[in-house]
Amino acid sequence: MVSSHVQPNPTPAPPRFELLTLGDELLLGLTANTHLAFIGGELARHGVELARNVTVGDAATAIAAEVATSWARADVVIVTGGLGPTCDDRTREAVAGVLGEELVFDPAIERAIAERFARFGRLMTPNNRKQACRFARGEVLPNAHGTAPGLWLGRDGKVLVMLPGPPGELQPMFATQVLPRLARLGLLAEREPYVQFRTAGVGESLLETKLQPLFDRYGDALTVGFCAHHGTVDVRLSSSDSRLGLARLEQLAAGCAQLLGEDFVCHGHDSLAKACAELLRTREKKLAVAEAATGGLLAAALNELCGACKFFAGGVVCCANEAKIQLLGVPECLLKQHGAVSAECAVALATGAAEMFGADYALAITGSVADGSAPPWDARNLPSSAGTAGNGATPPNGGSLENPVGTMFLALHAPHGTWSKKITAPGARCAARQKAVSTALDWLRRELLRAAA
Repeated sequence: MVSSHVQPNPTPAPPRFELLTLGDELLLGLTANTHLAFIGGELARHGVELARNVTVGDAATAIAAEVATSWARADVVIVTGGLGPTCDDRTREAVAGVLGEELVFDPAIERAIAERFARFGRLMTPNNRKQACRFARGEVLPNAHGTAPGLWLGRDGKVLVMLPGPPGELQPMFATQVLPRLARLGLLAEREPYVQFRTAGVGESLLETKLQPLFDRYGDALTVGFCAHHGTVDVRLSSSDSRLGLARLEQLAAGCAQLLGEDFVCHGHDSLAKACAELLRTREKKLAVAEAATGGLLAAALNELCGACKFFAGGVVCCANEAKIQLLGVPECLLKQHGAVSAECAVALATGAAEMFGADYALAITGSVADGSAPPWDARNLPSSAGTAGNGATPPNGGSLENPVGTMFLALHAPHGTWSKKITAPGARCAARQKAVSTALDWLRRELLRAAA
């Protein structure tokens, strides 16, 4: 007897995406592999989680082996790098061989490459002609920022995307051409399948402790992920079995924001710089910066934002004491008495920057950070004749008895006063400078919130 019970159709599995990043320079550490962060992030914002990323060298056999593996099990395979004109660019040939695709020369691509060279007053060399080859059954993704076009191949219900390696070429091509094509094929969602919010000034462990009472209400229906960055921690809320819809997750995120108060930065992915920018724009205020230890990183974080001139008046990088004196009017006697690594110097820098640019707010950062080669200075190893900053000998990698390497002083100038803050950032130079920038921006963000209350 045949049962009349109808089994429900199983939910179709989401498409599997894999990313292959190619190039010896990536494996040797000569070039940072930014493609995973960019492509993974863009896909995540469209509801896709990369299933695998593999970095492969320039050897054709290695490329072919990894492409064959990914093509056998993935629905979408994205390959970056190896599309240039030189002898180590072997990606087209390796992929064509393993997939059994014919490469054909396309005169239209050659003309586009030649025209690009002509616009810059240069002649195209013969080896650039290899970039004019494409798959006979594939399509070309035009490259408005370089000579190597991208390639698109749809076959057997799968998609292969090949993109040039330079980020300045890959990123706009991926955003304006690849994502729209994938969306038209129904391979992307309208948004990410989770709700994220960003926090600052509180570490992962304490953050979880604060929020756990809210999370406990949802039991195993809720999945929580934490991701720490320089100065911020992201919290990602999701429901793997879809018992909690996005609306319910957004409601939970709003409850978390209320509980966290000033430690809550924003819903989504906005940076601390952008959070400050929005507050400055809303109040029609402008910010100036002075940097002695961070080499322009603070100014760069602000200047990366669209419309920076609306809220960012300008900045000064002044490492030498002479620059502090001449550009920002820091009194020479102050530097002699307190040294450049001091609260007094930071306050003078912030005040000078505000006056120089006519800004309502100003941030200053001064300090000493490790040089990346010498070990952190230990006062116990200093000769007995050594003194403190501004008075006697100092160790070769900066620092003093009072303020060892990793000591940073920040200052915030506002319409109603100027304050300083001391932080310690021992360890790698890059991480120390990033910590100082994040701390300064978070300090400004909190002050702007209080001023608007």
